[in-house]
Amino acid sequence: MTEALQEGVVVKSTGNEYEVRNESGGLLRCKLRGQFRTKGIKSTNPIAVGDRVKYLYTPKGYGVITQIMERKNYITRKSVKLSKISHIIAANVDQLLLVVSLYKPSTPLGFIDRFLTAAESFRIQCCLIFNKLDLYNTEQLQTLEQWQQMYEKIGYPCLRVSATQGEGIGALKSLMHGKISLMGGQSGVGKSTLINAISPHLQLKTGEISESYAKGRHTTTFAEMFPLDFGGDIIDTPGIKEFGLIRFEKEEVSHYFPEMLALLPQCRFSNCTHTHEPQCAVKTAVEAGEIAASRYQNYLSIIENEDLDLKDWMLE
Repeated sequence: MTEALQEGVVVKSTGNEYEVRNESGGLLRCKLRGQFRTKGIKSTNPIAVGDRVKYLYTPKGYGVITQIMERKNYITRKSVKLSKISHIIAANVDQLLLVVSLYKPSTPLGFIDRFLTAAESFRIQCCLIFNKLDLYNTEQLQTLEQWQQMYEKIGYPCLRVSATQGEGIGALKSLMHGKISLMGGQSGVGKSTLINAISPHLQLKTGEISESYAKGRHTTTFAEMFPLDFGGDIIDTPGIKEFGLIRFEKEEVSHYFPEMLALLPQCRFSNCTHTHEPQCAVKTAVEAGEIAASRYQNYLSIIENEDLDLKDWMLE
């Protein structure tokens, strides 16, 4: 190794090897230096897409990563095989884009609320992208209107788009300009089609919806970062069947529901779980219709899980 350390960002990870984009935009295949560890983070993968790293170029034509730079944030899920160990999906993300559909497949509100709760815990802004607008009937459009109002009221930006018809794509590009965005959602909601509509040069592989199960077939195996031709980056992730949470204490879950956190000072007890305690401002707000009943029920489903350790980013 004769050259000085260089800096770059990890744009793809396949387990044992990494693809790193250097400061001039070039790509280099890299490996980890032996005994490499990420301080303070227990995970199955020491490096994730979005990590900024330092590496040495070797005469063999590949790089050796020697250092990971400090992360501003990172997103984790439980390892599928090692349920008590986390797996880092991505790091240094500016915003999460949750793609939602109300038809083929229908995204449950429980899935959305778990996703938003996790986004709050990771301290990352999240925006809801309602896709497949061209497929909805009158009843579904009414439901969409209700959902949008509910989430915008508590501070989550919402966009309506049609990846196939191009509706709303301009607004989505403006939202993503100059930022690193991670796009998530259940399989089949149209993430890859949406990314292709935003930046056609990427030509990501897309899949068909299974008619028998109304669920998407996997088209993405690993998280991967792609540069956008209008500025910024998009991280595409594998389809998600269920979204849960890394282990939380019951008393802290409501801190990740913005409308509940705002009312906590008005509760009689500072550690109120908003379930059985007297003089609870959150329960009063639910009864008055000021907090959506669906949000409260999904909150209860999280804290009533016996160890608050739900299935997390389970892949189909």
